[in-house]
Amino acid sequence: MSQKILLSEKKVSIILHRLSCQLIERHLDFTNTVMVGIQPRGIYLLERLVALLKEKKPSISLQTGKLDTTFFRDDFRRSEKPLAANSTEMHLSIEGKSVVLIDDVLFTGRSIRAALTAIDSYGRPKAIELLVLVDRRFSRHLPIQPDYLGAQIDALQGDRVKVVWSDKGKGDIVYLEEKETENEV
Repeated sequence: MSQKILLSEKKVSIILHRLSCQLIERHLDFTNTVMVGIQPRGIYLLERLVALLKEKKPSISLQTGKLDTTFFRDDFRRSEKPLAANSTEMHLSIEGKSVVLIDDVLFTGRSIRAALTAIDSYGRPKAIELLVLVDRRFSRHLPIQPDYLGAQIDALQGDRVKVVWSDKGKGDIVYLEEKETENEV
């Protein structure tokens, strides 16, 4: 597979700052808001956003959670190998609150559908919003669209969008791994 950079470190940084500003505009002090990262890769985006929000508004108190959707997916029984679930860290009630679901890449929409089902276990939210770093808009299997969007990309069906998060937030990059065609081999 060949690999090319879709979003450089600088572009990812700009996008994260824009997304954090949009969250502040809509949720102000975050009193009735819970930000939930979808395991495994949505939690890295959640951590980046929380750090930026606290930097921009040090007085806010953010409620966050990490949600695993492995056994809520409609395809989890179709795998030959045993599944390994990630941890769910939802030590709060979402009853009557606004929930912002956070994931790195929106592809078919099945992970988000699973997250919507899983979130019911923690109460009935007032509203649910979706924040994604990358939207692969022409690959959707379900009618799911983000409320907050970093970037939209068009990729062929066999291509893979890979978000690489660094340890300190420096060097975060988004790649497109293109599937090699028979003519290229």
